[in-house]
Amino acid sequence: MISPQAIFRDPFRRGRNMLVMCDAYAPTGDPIPTNKRFNADKIFSHPDVVAEEPWYGIEQEYTLFQKDTKWPLGWPVGGFPAPQGPYYCGVGSDKAFGRDIVDAHYKACLFAGINISGINGEVMPGQWEFQVGPVTGISSGDQVWMARYILERITEIAGAVLSFDPKPVLGDWNGAGAHTNYSTKSMRNDGGINVINEAIEKLSKRHKEHIAAYGKGNERRLTGLHETADINTFSWGVANRGASVRVGRDTEKEGKGYFEDRRPSSNMDPYVVTSMIAETTILWKP
Repeated sequence: MISPQAIFRDPFRRGRNMLVMCDAYAPTGDPIPTNKRFNADKIFSHPDVVAEEPWYGIEQEYTLFQKDTKWPLGWPVGGFPAPQGPYYCGVGSDKAFGRDIVDAHYKACLFAGINISGINGEVMPGQWEFQVGPVTGISSGDQVWMARYILERITEIAGAVLSFDPKPVLGDWNGAGAHTNYSTKSMRNDGGINVINEAIEKLSKRHKEHIAAYGKGNERRLTGLHETADINTFSWGVANRGASVRVGRDTEKEGKGYFEDRRPSSNMDPYVVTSMIAETTILWKP
């Protein structure tokens, strides 16, 4: 078992492996191209967005690969495992591959103060998911990036390879996404379902713009199969895992709550996705 303490020391003791997350800027003072936090902060600092207290819960899927064979963890070399079905939330050495890594990551995130809220085995064997949230505003992006970094460190120690590719294995296998659950103060109040419906309508009108920013290689994943919507068509539904946006049954029943944007890929930038959703649903005037 990998110990989180082997990676991150007591944060209250000075000089002991402190983790610091920073914005990066060029000598001119301009943000470097990969610093997506800079523009996201502008959106999340807008008074209208601040007033809505946007909450996010991001479901980060990823795949573990064998280092030498470049084949998913637990898969026979040069072959395939049994078809999908028993692996999702599965248990047992013939269904769950890499749980020691997953458990160590969960504990390390808790140790680091990340609001990680769950883990589970995914539909494709060797694929897993962790959830971060609910977290308010730009902090969601901060925490997802740090959780990714911690996972990369742990897979390095374990001798496995981490992949955020949205379709790591072609064929009849599920891809990897980063479903983004979203709720504003107005959505959480009585009558919030009307606000949710309006927000979804806005998202539908900017579908192409969002898809373009929701991750590289997403067209290989969003095919309309394997619990995805077709990349070219926006759709939504209650408890519909094959829609672009899913509204939960509890939200429909209570008339308030949240919705899930199922379009983002596993390699999406959380600053980009979360700020785009906030900008479109709160600030954008069609």
